[in-house]
Amino acid sequence: MMTATTTATYNGFRFPAEIIGHAVWLYHRFSLSFHDVEELLFARGIAVTYESVRQWCLKFTIRTQSAAGRWPWATHTHQAKRRQM
Repeated sequence: MMTATTTATYNGFRFPAEIIGHAVWLYHRFSLSFHDVEELLFARGIAVTYESVRQWCLKFTIRTQSAAGRWPWATHTHQAKRRQM
């Protein structure tokens, strides 16, 4: 469900928020390169450049992680603490 705030965040972009969000999610969830995300989206019929994916990740990673209350490095810190025990 898209709220007015979420829609305003993605205004001015060529692709809908769902595609941008999915690209950013793919990049972080599976530790893919920008080229890999570009190829996965192209296989689904969405033609984006790796540079677009890179810019989306730079812009939206901090927003989505801070809104969710976690940061990309939180899991790595947790795993490191668990290894020390």
